[in-house]
Amino acid sequence: MIRTTLFAALFATAGIASAAPTSYSVDPSHTYAAYEVGHLGLSSQSGVFTKINGTLTVDDAAKSGKVDITIDANSLQTFFPDRDKHLKSADFFNVEKFPTLTYQSSKVIFKGDKPAEVEGKLTLLGVSKPVTLKLVNVNKAKHPMTGKESWGANAVATIKRSEFGMKTFIPAVSDEVKLNIVLEASKAD
Repeated sequence: MIRTTLFAALFATAGIASAAPTSYSVDPSHTYAAYEVGHLGLSSQSGVFTKINGTLTVDDAAKSGKVDITIDANSLQTFFPDRDKHLKSADFFNVEKFPTLTYQSSKVIFKGDKPAEVEGKLTLLGVSKPVTLKLVNVNKAKHPMTGKESWGANAVATIKRSEFGMKTFIPAVSDEVKLNIVLEASKAD
């Protein structure tokens, strides 16, 4: 009787452990944050931040998670050096005073077995505002190169840059900015 109770307790504990949240590290070589902004009513111009790190935590059983991302503001590229220099100045991203942008979730909303939205706060130029990221192309699979369990997704949102204190050249350069974050993350060691 004691032996049966002990085995039952061990299996129950093992089941709880397997349902625990799992941490994933952002893959910096397959993750970037891009933006698109209207320019003079003529075109949409874009830029990309190429240095991103952070973690995801996902609890499949509880259908919950957490996202914590840091973006190196100085990694901004528009592929035109003079524009990059101006965008990194105090007129826009002010990378000397604000070297990072961050996103920290407050809630991950699942649709079925996959995350569909992330509610959280974006901090840009020292100002934190709520931003909901809609997740598209969400996939969880064993990474074919590393063999690690991995997540991939695109996260999209639209913000007003003026709400973060970035007002230079509005309305010639639109206030509305479309965000597209491309993310891959592998199970942490």
